[in-house]
Amino acid sequence: MKFIDKLDEKEYSKFMNNCSYNHCLQSVAWGNISDKERNQKKVIVGLKDDNDKLVAAALLLKKVTPFKMCYFYCPRGFILDYNNKEVLNTFTKELKTYLKRVNGIYLKIDPEIKYQTIDEDANPIDGENNYDLFNYLIKLGYKHQGFNRLHEKNEPRYTFRRYFKNYDSIEAIDESISKTFMKSLKRSYNYDLTVSIAEDLEDFIRLNKFNAKKDGFMANKESFYRTFFEETKKEGNAKTFNISLNPGKLTKKFQKELDELKNALDNGTLNKKDRGNANETIKRLEKDIETFKDLGNDDIVVCSMICGYTKNGAWTLYIGNDTLGEYTFSINRVYYEAIIDAYNNKYDFIDLFGTVGDPNTNYKNTKGLHEYKRKFGDEYTEFIGEFDLINKPFWYHMLPILLKSYRFIYKIKNR
Repeated sequence: MKFIDKLDEKEYSKFMNNCSYNHCLQSVAWGNISDKERNQKKVIVGLKDDNDKLVAAALLLKKVTPFKMCYFYCPRGFILDYNNKEVLNTFTKELKTYLKRVNGIYLKIDPEIKYQTIDEDANPIDGENNYDLFNYLIKLGYKHQGFNRLHEKNEPRYTFRRYFKNYDSIEAIDESISKTFMKSLKRSYNYDLTVSIAEDLEDFIRLNKFNAKKDGFMANKESFYRTFFEETKKEGNAKTFNISLNPGKLTKKFQKELDELKNALDNGTLNKKDRGNANETIKRLEKDIETFKDLGNDDIVVCSMICGYTKNGAWTLYIGNDTLGEYTFSINRVYYEAIIDAYNNKYDFIDLFGTVGDPNTNYKNTKGLHEYKRKFGDEYTEFIGEFDLINKPFWYHMLPILLKSYRFIYKIKNR
């Protein structure tokens, strides 16, 4: 077999799209984004068999350190058949040699491969597992970084994933989603929301900033999202779903409904059930009118979500919304629309891109986020975790200390 340290990007992309295991963060586009926005140099490597056929490939993100050293991160691991131990073994050996040649400290991988089947409390149960692969990676020299349960590592180790092979219709999908989620989803239709695929990221950026300020988290830089949009547009492996409404039209609609309801009450033409609910309905309509009446007559985007794709999978990556998005249940709506879009376009699955492995945690707002995604996320999934292939043990242990010191000094200098 032959190791290729500068694999052609088109050849890589073709191999990635034809491999059963792939991820949107393994794309050439993601490599370009990381290169431009995160100072991580894109390196694409591969392994060919004796017939010059590509059997393994990887996107490596290179970070340069002092003393002319470097380290690598391979987002979501290698693109290969992990059940083929010969290929995995040979590729690992070649990568060890490559690390020595380029003075690399280590290489990190975090394959999005299920570790074991778990119940709703993240406890292991009978079902599928990949203990054999886990042990084989250890045997090959990889160091496992532990079974983290929160968000301590590069990417989440737990997620909710919906496999469409389990459903033969949209109605079957609807039946599998919690009743509370579906109830709020149905309420979103009262607001005549429009779902569209955005042609730019202006609305997303505005809404994402609103979220970051409201929830107190550090969003990516604006330039990151713009670069993401431009790079993924070249490959066609991302979509931005926008949810919009028209305040002027909604105000007229609700005012008309309110007037008709009051007239029916005065005329005694309501049936017993509607008459019993009349006061509650009047309050809701009055609140809706008050919410929208001063917001003009132009369409407003109130929620926006970016999804990434490969040939067989979809991932919900980033979301932004404002108070109107919350009020109109547009957040539920955008997730639902992404699910149905993935089903209609015959993807194998959609991944909600991260949750925690401790459903009872009080860490920040992750408990609430977990419970929210659980209502419509289908299969609770535990991945195998992070593994480091270490070339320089001394510098591997020293690197975290050096980086911490560097960041401290940088922070002081830039005050």
